Amino acid sequence: MYPFAKHPPARPSSQTKRAIPLWPISLIGLALPLLWDASGLDLWVMAQLGSSHGFALQHNWWLEAVLHDGARQLAWGVLACLALMVWRPIGLFRQLPRRQRAEMLLGTLLALLLISTLKHHSLSSCPWDLQQFGGVAEYRSHWAWGLPDGGPGKCFPGGHASAAFAFLALPLSLLASELTTHRHTGWWCLAGVLLAGIVLGATQTLRGAHYPSHNLWTALICWTVALLNHLACRAFPQKTILRQP
Repeated sequence: MYPFAKHPPARPSSQTKRAIPLWPISLIGLALPLLWDASGLDLWVMAQLGSSHGFALQHNWWLEAVLHDGARQLAWGVLACLALMVWRPIGLFRQLPRRQRAEMLLGTLLALLLISTLKHHSLSSCPWDLQQFGGVAEYRSHWAWGLPDGGPGKCFPGGHASAAFAFLALPLSLLASELTTHRHTGWWCLAGVLLAGIVLGATQTLRGAHYPSHNLWTALICWTVALLNHLACRAFPQKTILRQP
């Protein structure tokens, strides 16, 4: 069954194949943060980057002004463009049903909302708040739910990395398509989003703002939200979401 259009494309079968199964990708994504957490390398990595005086790169101009502040503004701009594509599509988006474009936007927004909510209620403090790096907090694993560490908290998962990983809703939707051209574009889009997320996550790790695990969990959470959103959108009749153009 073609997951987005009302009728399957009337092109030769060589143009279509079965949609890529997304659960194996999800399981790989789950394994990465779990294995990293089991390694216990979070604190070791931060110890290589910081000292009792803090993190030397915390206020580095490239990391703070460009890759943090600038990238955040760019992400808001991309989100605004994605919203515009739902009603005024150009390029590749013109080839997609409005329902699919809306799914991409909704998945991105839900991921951003969930990450923000989790951070707001998190008791885990950032590395630069730890006593060994000049702060006041004691180290607590993010698995120590409900256990304050003496610091300000509100640091898990990685919020800045979500400025990129939230857009995983785009490649996921394309990879789930039966159209070969869409899936090919989806792989490139997935690579771009992952690369951007890695860069933004590494930026905050170098500055002392987040452990590597925080960024890995952000990626998994955003992918999971995108997947559940995709399945939910497919479960509803098309007319209950958006009228097709």
